[in-house]
Amino acid sequence: MEQFELKQTEAAIEAILFTMGNSVELSRIAAAIGHDEDTTKRLIHNMMDKYQHEDRGIQIIELEDAFQMCTKKEMYEYLIRVASTPKKQVLTDVLLETLSIIAYKQPVTKLDIEKIRGVKCDHAVNKLVEYNLVCEAGRLDAPGRPILFATTEEFLRSFGVSSLDELPHVKQDKLDEFKHEAEEEAQLSLDV
Repeated sequence: MEQFELKQTEAAIEAILFTMGNSVELSRIAAAIGHDEDTTKRLIHNMMDKYQHEDRGIQIIELEDAFQMCTKKEMYEYLIRVASTPKKQVLTDVLLETLSIIAYKQPVTKLDIEKIRGVKCDHAVNKLVEYNLVCEAGRLDAPGRPILFATTEEFLRSFGVSSLDELPHVKQDKLDEFKHEAEEEAQLSLDV
């Protein structure tokens, strides 16, 4: 690809990502610029490297098989000077616990979450949907057709991971320790 064509293609990718605002699937970008997905991905990764090397205020991030243009975290203080301070959602322990269950067990129903937590989760799930960290991911093929919940791209962005595969894994010995503690706690409550 000659230099002029490369610059035009990069400009087209920039325009697509800037205009769309949200993430755009690799296949859609490839179709728009008339290249295969491997070439398109390589071009975008080169652009990501350039933005990093040139110390620009924007960056392109990869989210699963999609890309999004956004402001670098280091530029946040300058944005605050221009706009009013954005309202920050606070994730309480209850919300974090519910979110972690959804992240690791997705797609999951409210009933499954309640079985794990041992308490109702309507409020927590509704708040997570409101914060766009969780979304409805269909319905379970069972009586009553309960709603299935899963995490969103906003969840990935908020926690700084590009895919669910990057979530930390709990080691088996820790799981056994948690299970043992829970069993002891349950036995103590039965003895009282």
